[in-house]
Amino acid sequence: MIKSKLLGSTLIIAGTTIGAGMLALPLASAGIGFSTSLLIMVALWLLMSFTALLMVEVHQYADSKATLHTLAKHILGDKGKWVAAFAMLFLFYSLCSAYIAGGGSQFTHRIKDFTDISLPTSMGTILFTVLVAAVVTIGTSSVDRVNRILFTGKIIAMLLVLFFLAPNVTESYLLSMPLKQGLIIAAIPVIFTSFGFHGSIPAIVNYLDGDTKALRKAIIIGSAIPLIIYVFWQLVTLGVISQTELVQNSGLTALIGHLAVKVHHSNLSKIIGIFADLALLTSFLGVSLGLFEFLGDTLRKSTGTINRPIASVITFLPPLVFALFYPQGFIMALGYAAIALAVLAIFLPIFMVVKVRQQANSGTRYQVKGGTPALIITGVVGIAIISIQILISLGLLPALG
Repeated sequence: MIKSKLLGSTLIIAGTTIGAGMLALPLASAGIGFSTSLLIMVALWLLMSFTALLMVEVHQYADSKATLHTLAKHILGDKGKWVAAFAMLFLFYSLCSAYIAGGGSQFTHRIKDFTDISLPTSMGTILFTVLVAAVVTIGTSSVDRVNRILFTGKIIAMLLVLFFLAPNVTESYLLSMPLKQGLIIAAIPVIFTSFGFHGSIPAIVNYLDGDTKALRKAIIIGSAIPLIIYVFWQLVTLGVISQTELVQNSGLTALIGHLAVKVHHSNLSKIIGIFADLALLTSFLGVSLGLFEFLGDTLRKSTGTINRPIASVITFLPPLVFALFYPQGFIMALGYAAIALAVLAIFLPIFMVVKVRQQANSGTRYQVKGGTPALIITGVVGIAIISIQILISLGLLPALG
């Protein structure tokens, strides 16, 4: 039974990580080249795996059913709970904004491809959001059924895309160097976001009944699978499209169009489009469901009952407004999501680990290696990620996308 649960947990972590953020990797890496992006990806994977293991260490001091907010309150008090809640809302809203901005544009193009009906992008974005909102509002069971079909299709489409693009990789494209140093720094928040899975850790801890050994395996293997897939994805995108073309046409739709043009295959354009659509949809469904349930639980506590239509409006209206005002805001919103993710995936685990190590006798319990120096280095990187995104917002670093 534990082996079956371990496999399932590993795939949940991998599935949570591999989503729409994968589509942003070539766009964020356009100006820095394959080699530099590879180094950044490996470094950030190590960082996120380390902080995820910190979460496993912290969960030993709480009930296996504890949520992130419960855990933060239990260890850090009410202030910790409110920080976790605010960061969660910020992260969910930023991600939903990114997925609506990217998905609305894709949905509009797909309507034109299949029906020859030309809708304004804003209308397509609204329609796309309403359809997803309807599925989420009906309930988790409907999301589960839809997501299983979409996830299976996404994996098949991804394998086909990699298969068709791989023979067309040009070595000279992969040897491209960064156009300017500022782009290397600016790419870090977006790449960092593509390795986020920490929100699913409490559910995995509960599913594996707090088995520390199984949790370590699930996290290391589950997070390594996306890293391997990301490397191949970067190979076939940065190796097929020249650096100049990627930088000049940095939108998601432009990326898909360039990949289809470069490879002379009649159905490749549709396959790439389907993969992008499914990656956005599966990510959007998962994140919006999490936000809907979080807001619904808040409404239930204040009123005693949950009004699903009101919860749906609160969930989807703010990110929809963002997407309508910033239709090209896919990369921008993912960058802002990095700030909240840094709080949830870096600072909260560090503070909680420091607290439990000070208060508890951890001699017989699992403790992540590295000691205080590793925690300090991780915290410095977290501060750097947030600082980079703030500098981008102030125009002091180049914006991507």
